[in-house]
Amino acid sequence: MLKLTELHYQPATSGKPILRGINLKADSGQPVLIAGASGSGKTSLVEIISGLSQPQKGFISWQNNSIKARQRRWLCGVVFQFPERHFLGLTVAQELRLGHRRLSSESQSNALQQVGLGDIDLRQAPEKLSGGQQRRLAIAVQLLRKPNILLLDEPTAGLDWSVREEILNLLSHLAEEQVLIVATHEPELFKGWENTSYLLEKGVLKRMTTLSRVDS
Repeated sequence: MLKLTELHYQPATSGKPILRGINLKADSGQPVLIAGASGSGKTSLVEIISGLSQPQKGFISWQNNSIKARQRRWLCGVVFQFPERHFLGLTVAQELRLGHRRLSSESQSNALQQVGLGDIDLRQAPEKLSGGQQRRLAIAVQLLRKPNILLLDEPTAGLDWSVREEILNLLSHLAEEQVLIVATHEPELFKGWENTSYLLEKGVLKRMTTLSRVDS
């Protein structure tokens, strides 16, 4: 179980805290949804959980043990908004291998199967894939790291409605295997999910009972 306790975060560029007294629990089998308008601090919270930023106050624990930023980076896989803009590989196969000294064909195949890309041509350039396939590839890249915690920042952004439904179904399935946390400004898209939902507003995280649209 991942647990955040009384986190406070104020970057050097901000005159006031972005996150105040954040408390959150997340476990596998029960995805966590963090809703909030643009600029509400969702991305900052994702960066803190994943070890890319450090809060000034508070504690983060995994399986009841306090963990530092470096440990969180090992535990977490992160898919940021529009991840396809950051593809570096000339082919799908190359994109999957980036950052891995050794990557077995079996591991590669398993990751692609998990995201529904088992039949994809590995010689294709990533930019030639459809929007939904590109988003799936970005998730597969993170799954190769075998993360205990998978974080997604606006995973449905820029996708057609039909493709959004496919991605939502994929994420629901992945939540059975690891802790899954989704940050979104479109919580109404997740109404069919069985999840724990929070609203991040003015730096404070509160439980949500109804998944309704938030002001952007």
